[in-house]
Amino acid sequence: MGQCYNSAVVAAPLDRVWQALRDFHDVSWAKGVVEQVEIKGEKGPSEVGSQRVLNGAFVETLIELDDAAHRLRYTMDDGPGPLSKDVVDRYIGTVQLRPVTAGDQTFVEWVSDYESSDDAAVHSFCNPVYGALLQALVRHFAAA
Repeated sequence: MGQCYNSAVVAAPLDRVWQALRDFHDVSWAKGVVEQVEIKGEKGPSEVGSQRVLNGAFVETLIELDDAAHRLRYTMDDGPGPLSKDVVDRYIGTVQLRPVTAGDQTFVEWVSDYESSDDAAVHSFCNPVYGALLQALVRHFAAA
């Protein structure tokens, strides 16, 4: 089983960061990384089963949204190259927020677990993407 792990500290209170991330259909905070979001199906942005396609390539389904724990989990149902549904099984991404009590900031953890015939290829592909997403989140709140 492979895993990608990325984290960042965002200079904003946990509740504000959570409000930006909990809407599965709105990734406007990820400017420069996510340029297009296609909503699939009838589910709302905070309903389990909600689906989206990012940048015309990454098909994802929300499988957990826990407001009390400030955590969301999703599956990667299909994607380009090493994330193709023919190559990767059981890809689950988890975004977990925790308060940084010194300074009213937020610690954001982004972890993905998956099974693949080439875990290293998935890791090499995903880590820069998650790093860029976290940098975009940091910039979003720095500009706010």
